Amino acid sequence: MSTHPPRSLSRVLDDFGPTLLDLLHGDVTGAPEIGGVAIHDPHDDQQYPPHAIVLDPGVRGTHEIAARLRALADHRAAALVVRGPVEDEDARELSEAVAASGIALLALTRGASWAQLAAMLRTLLAEGDVGEQDGQMLGGVPSGDLFALANAVSTLLDAPITIEDRRQRILAFSGRQDEADSSRVATILARQVPDGYVRILEGRGVFKEIYRSHEPVHIEPATISEGETAIPRVAIAVRAGEEVLGSMWAAVRQPLTAARENAFKDAAKLVALHMLRFRAGADAGNRLRTDLVATVLEGGPGAGDALGRLGLRDEPALVMALGVGPRPEEDHAHLAAERQRLTSALAVHITAVQPRAAVALLGEVAYAIVPAPGDPLSGRERAVRMASNFLQRTGERPGAVIGVGSIAGEPAALARSRANADRALRVLFNTPAGRKVASIADVYTDALLLEMRDLAAAHRDELSDPLARLAAYDARHNAHLVETLRAWLDAFGDVIAASASVFVHPNTFRYRIRRVAEVGQLDLQDPSARFAAMLQLRLMDTPGRGADAGEEPPAP
Repeated sequence: MSTHPPRSLSRVLDDFGPTLLDLLHGDVTGAPEIGGVAIHDPHDDQQYPPHAIVLDPGVRGTHEIAARLRALADHRAAALVVRGPVEDEDARELSEAVAASGIALLALTRGASWAQLAAMLRTLLAEGDVGEQDGQMLGGVPSGDLFALANAVSTLLDAPITIEDRRQRILAFSGRQDEADSSRVATILARQVPDGYVRILEGRGVFKEIYRSHEPVHIEPATISEGETAIPRVAIAVRAGEEVLGSMWAAVRQPLTAARENAFKDAAKLVALHMLRFRAGADAGNRLRTDLVATVLEGGPGAGDALGRLGLRDEPALVMALGVGPRPEEDHAHLAAERQRLTSALAVHITAVQPRAAVALLGEVAYAIVPAPGDPLSGRERAVRMASNFLQRTGERPGAVIGVGSIAGEPAALARSRANADRALRVLFNTPAGRKVASIADVYTDALLLEMRDLAAAHRDELSDPLARLAAYDARHNAHLVETLRAWLDAFGDVIAASASVFVHPNTFRYRIRRVAEVGQLDLQDPSARFAAMLQLRLMDTPGRGADAGEEPPAP
């Protein structure tokens, strides 16, 4: 069992190496506590959390790696992970770069997924991200620390261990996985039992036997491809009462002794406690994060403290708002589940780029507080790109839109950023089609028009006399004078273009525009009169108003 703190590089190497990671250069024993995980993007001006593990899928060769190490020194990174194997063209250059930067150099095993490595690192480092920890121990292992528990069971059984959920996804694994067979290594690399191996075990009825039994189940070797070698397994269901939470597997070359079999059974009960604690802790952590995000966005005296607990106090940030409108065939329960799913996906997407971002679902809207260092315009554009990429990757779910608020240079301004994100979101909801992402700067005029419409409705304002006269005349004579005025103003008085837009002859249009001036008693040569008419027409045409636009979705 590892005795290193969960956030140390030593602990990362104990749990993940050599199956996933190899230490190439550097001393990990004196490295500072890891501050987060980041993926390097050469096309973006990134900000890394202090003492981050930086994953760089694109760097190649000794010279590029050494240059990246020197560049990351300014960001106070803890480690750089590159794709292995590394061709050591000049070992001295790499060792000097590591020594000068103070950054450890690690290599990711060929065939391992960068996405899976990032997910596992974040899982390992997750403890203590939000709020205070009680330091509770279960069976001598930190509560919810499944990796430490897998290593402890591995020591008891003298065999490599994996802990899996009901869908055969790897929750944690011990060291010494290289002592097992190729199927186990493939399982660790993919963090999922290979489909071929699952089909073989399902065909034998292995999973049914495991979940039926309260005793360890011995499993004969199984191979997927010809010529492959495999060693036996022993597995046991992990239960909480009658609920099966998952299973624990050991790769063993010899049958377990009676003492080790009893230890395996006892360990399964302890694993169940840790899995329950982990699940409860995740739920509690989500609730706490939601409360902190809500406190920040509401403003007030507690906002600064809440922002500090989220790790976002000392830099500019902005708020993004994700809204999901209902589909005709969708019931309330399905829509609520879809909002929760998209909120979780948004959190994964944003934290991959900005690890310290905070995401929470508040009511019917998911809000993200995203660091926005540097130039405000660039920060807003990055947020819009991030939101657009997210909707593209999630299949552009119909009805999903994202509004981006203003840059907040201080904690108190985040409430205004949230309000602006809501305003942009409302405009998008009221836009008939097309646009899915917008910042408040992009749709500021449309937001003002919606608010002016609300104000006019609240005051029960009536149309100005010229527009009232035209509307009344149209109602009596079906004359299309309001439509004519709108087309003429939209075309800046160009009769040819305006007549074409309403599909009438230019001479007919000229006659109608003269009738507009006469019936409405409207001086079309007066700029103020034209502006007043245009504004009222815009308020009449505000998206979401009237039968043409359909029913307006609820505003956030």
